[in-house]
Amino acid sequence: MTDNSSSQKPWGGRFTESTDAFVETFTASVNFDQRLYHYDIQGSRAHARMLEKVGVLSKTELDSILTGLKQIERDIEQGNFQWSVSLEDVHMNIEARLTTLIGEAGKKLHTGRSRNDQVATDLRLYLRDQINAACAELRRLQSGLLDVAERESDTLLPGFTHLQVAMPVTFGHHMLAWFENLQRDRQRLMECLKRVNVMPLGAAALAGTSFPIDRHYTAELLGFDSPAENSLDAVSDRDFVIEFCSCAALILIHLSRFSEELILWASTQFDFIDLPDRFCTGSSIMPQKKNPDVPELVRGKSGRVIGHLVGLLMLMKAQPLAYNKDNQEDKEPLFDTVDTILGCLRAFADMVPAIEVKADNMRRAAASGYATATDLADYLVRKGLAFRDAHEIVGNAVRLGIESKRDLSEMSLSELQSLSALIESDVFDVLTLEGSVSARNHYGGTAPDQVRAAIIRARQRLACSD
Repeated sequence: MTDNSSSQKPWGGRFTESTDAFVETFTASVNFDQRLYHYDIQGSRAHARMLEKVGVLSKTELDSILTGLKQIERDIEQGNFQWSVSLEDVHMNIEARLTTLIGEAGKKLHTGRSRNDQVATDLRLYLRDQINAACAELRRLQSGLLDVAERESDTLLPGFTHLQVAMPVTFGHHMLAWFENLQRDRQRLMECLKRVNVMPLGAAALAGTSFPIDRHYTAELLGFDSPAENSLDAVSDRDFVIEFCSCAALILIHLSRFSEELILWASTQFDFIDLPDRFCTGSSIMPQKKNPDVPELVRGKSGRVIGHLVGLLMLMKAQPLAYNKDNQEDKEPLFDTVDTILGCLRAFADMVPAIEVKADNMRRAAASGYATATDLADYLVRKGLAFRDAHEIVGNAVRLGIESKRDLSEMSLSELQSLSALIESDVFDVLTLEGSVSARNHYGGTAPDQVRAAIIRARQRLACSD
């Protein structure tokens, strides 16, 4: 619930007239920053305990504040808290309600802090939880990819460059490629978390406070690694928001690319996979349609998150130190970015393990695109021919295949020998799809044995990051 009625501003002593009604609504942030209420209360509890420790609050006042904050948190969770636009933001709404509940002790809570360091602390507490949630969804998606890779470690499909058939690979190997993308994403988020987990509280408005606060104690209570070193930087820094959104943009870039493959593979033209019905929709006019809406929507949402990143960079690019009202504009893009990546990751983590692979169709596609041409060139090189000469000979063989509508493996030995006298009957061992993938039997290669070994290593890496 939101109440737009006017009330006395906590900062109103210096002013001789009321805030313009439009300006009051225009500058308020409570409609979106109220989602920080849990973190605002969490920070206030720690701040109050610190104030009691250093003698600014009495034990009785501390107990009263903690009781009042508990009641407010319960009211908000139950939908019984009345948010007021006239009180501007989540901080002043909670403080005003606390004062109404417990009296003078509520007014003392703000001693030694400002909304500037308060909101910066709230954002860091919030983002810390969201990073952990995103990492958990990434791990779940990675685990699903490993399950698919293990199930399909021998399944053949064409590998592509320029969306043209290049070489045969195993589907398991392809899934492991996406695992590595997501592994970097998770590593970036964990690195970002180190810079998020620094406490601004105690920096006050910009220069610190004259009260004998103990910032290390507050940081310990809130689980921060340390207090911020510089008060000016502490209240004005939004690098951590931008860095998180940069990580999120890369996650969505990867999911967008993955989505594009799923969309292509599920099309009639490719027909490599079938997506579960529960992740697709139909057409209101064409009864035969099964649309891959989830990957299409994830592909589209990548632009949304990239836009938020660019917007935040522009927001901060010309701000002088320290805090400026501009920074109120950081929350909506951050909140939407968090919601978007968590939703996209959840959708993929649920969908990917349930993908049905059409192995026969994949194999036929790999067999029809001269995918073993490089294997023939390598064969000639092993016979002593220079690679460039081998490349030309195989190019001639492919041209012959195109003209006769046959794959290299379907040509006769005499036809191949007419192109090079080095070719012998053992050539057909390297022209099969299975021979091609099995030949790439090295660390990081697509051979089924290497795929299975890579899956074991990947599961160990996931376990070590728990």
